[in-house]
Amino acid sequence: MFDYSLTYCGALHPLIAHCLIFLLLFAPIPVLVGLGIPPEKRQVFLGFALAMMVLGTAFTFVAFTTGEAAMDAVSFTPAVRRSLAEHRTLAQTTRALFSVLTLGFAALLFVPRLLGRELESSVRTALLAIYLVFYTSGALFLVHTALQGGQVVRGLEERTAATFQLRGKVRLK
Repeated sequence: MFDYSLTYCGALHPLIAHCLIFLLLFAPIPVLVGLGIPPEKRQVFLGFALAMMVLGTAFTFVAFTTGEAAMDAVSFTPAVRRSLAEHRTLAQTTRALFSVLTLGFAALLFVPRLLGRELESSVRTALLAIYLVFYTSGALFLVHTALQGGQVVRGLEERTAATFQLRGKVRLK
């Protein structure tokens, strides 16, 4: 185990990150199900998808904060520092994308009602399908951010393994 995981935020960050990854990658599933069922039953699925998006997007803010705090507790090699800088930039972009995507989805669900004009079923289905195409771009950024986070962790593990071997504390195979 490396020193990064010994800090409170270092231990909390991966937990929050994995939760948000799950929520945001699986949120489109109720939307897809909603596309295939009658419009009168669709709202439950779309509401569930929105709840997953709101929670997942909120977790992006928490994950960013815990990631920043965890960074303060660790010293980095130049290679890990570069990986971390890329991960941080991707995380900022992902957070912004999902903020916009979640607000866009909420607008798609609620603006017609607020205006007192419900969309025709075919128009609403088309808009949801177009929305899912945009959502795919956010999902790709999310996956890239997660993979870059994995690079940071591997860099920290390599550094820690080398330190432990030099000190003779742990012998890794």
